[in-house]
Amino acid sequence: MKSFLVSLFLVINLFAVDSIMLPLKGVEVSHTFRNGLTKNYTIQREVPTECINIAVSVENFQSENLASNKISNSCKKSFVTTKGVIQPLVLIEGVTTVAELEVLDFIENKVKKEPSKYILVDSRKRDWFDKGTIPSSTNIPYDELTFDEDFLEEFHRAFKLLGVEIINKGKYDFSKAKTALLFCNGSWCAQSPRAIKELIKIGYPKDKILWYRGGIAAWAGVSLTLTEDLETLK
Repeated sequence: MKSFLVSLFLVINLFAVDSIMLPLKGVEVSHTFRNGLTKNYTIQREVPTECINIAVSVENFQSENLASNKISNSCKKSFVTTKGVIQPLVLIEGVTTVAELEVLDFIENKVKKEPSKYILVDSRKRDWFDKGTIPSSTNIPYDELTFDEDFLEEFHRAFKLLGVEIINKGKYDFSKAKTALLFCNGSWCAQSPRAIKELIKIGYPKDKILWYRGGIAAWAGVSLTLTEDLETLK
């Protein structure tokens, strides 16, 4: 198995990497936490060794089936069922919906190479971002995109990160706006949809907005790397 993986990595490095290979090859990024701490990550599928040879069968994938009790807990996922409104696949005509491979490709071939033109945006509130996010993402909470005289600093910060110049109240210069890929908690989360709708309302170009509908829930569901809880790094 080890020799096979080594050979596979050599092949990957010899040829252009297709996006489907990125979870195996890994995407090297630097992530900046809100307190200024910077840490390097390799975004990849983090599948424990004991999970690799589990058979893809009905018995193994029915969580309440007795057979599943023979499988290590490290190979299982659990989710909390709670409120939320399931979002459509197409949020707004003209805004492209993407999945995990497209997010990885966006990070590897867009954000890393031209950070002045591309940005990965976690639209959730700050405490969510601090708890764990997609490495290399930037936190722009959805509610900071709406003008509020009591939070002008946050408002100006948000649009500066997006490459948008605020001319005056209600007027913006989008000539240098970045292509932004936004996400939040999952397909039932309304935070990134609200951010996208607010951006479009003020004139942000639709062709410069991408939406990762699956968000953190889908990202974690396929075992891709998340940042640690900021509290554990202090």
